[in-house]
Amino acid sequence: MTPQALGRRELALLQFYCGCQFSMTPHAFYARWGVTHTQIAQICGVSEASVDRWFSHGKHRRVAEVRHRRKLAEMHFIWEHYERVPLELVAYICSPPPNGQVPSP
Repeated sequence: MTPQALGRRELALLQFYCGCQFSMTPHAFYARWGVTHTQIAQICGVSEASVDRWFSHGKHRRVAEVRHRRKLAEMHFIWEHYERVPLELVAYICSPPPNGQVPSP
C-alpha cells in the first residue's frame, strides 16, 4: 500500500495539531477531581513517587512532562464529555478493554 500524500487539508490540520496545547497540570487536575496520587500515577503511567515529586516542594520537586499533562487533559476531557462522544469514535481512538465492552454513556 502506498502512503497517502499530504494535501492542503492534511497540512492545515498538521499546523492546527502542532499548535494545540491540550494540557492540564497535576495541580489543576487534583483541584478539579477527587483523585488520589495513586490514581494520577495510573492515568499518567508513572510511579506514585513521581506524582509525589510533582506535588512536593524543595530540591526533590519535579515538573510533570508534557506527555503527562496531556494524559491528564485527556482524562479530564473523557470525564467531562464522554456521553457526547459517539461510541464508534471511542472504539476507534481507544483500544478495547480486556472484556471488550466499551462503557456506555
